[in-house]
Amino acid sequence: MKNITLSIDEDVLKAGREYARIHKISFNVLVRKLIEQTVLPKRDKWLEDTFTLMDKVEASSENKKWTREELYRV
Repeated sequence: MKNITLSIDEDVLKAGREYARIHKISFNVLVRKLIEQTVLPKRDKWLEDTFTLMDKVEASSENKKWTREELYRV
């Protein structure tokens, strides 16, 4: 892993360190994760994948219509 040097406003640095402290991570990890989330493709596209799988399933409700009460019955 490469080291880099950043110039950052003192107030932003202070707020970033406080945020990292509250979330129990280092400021370095916070910056690294923010950069990763910004520049790398989304790896957790689970919702999109779920809908794709649902579209592929060959299932049928046999034209059954459910009422709200049936759907929310516990």
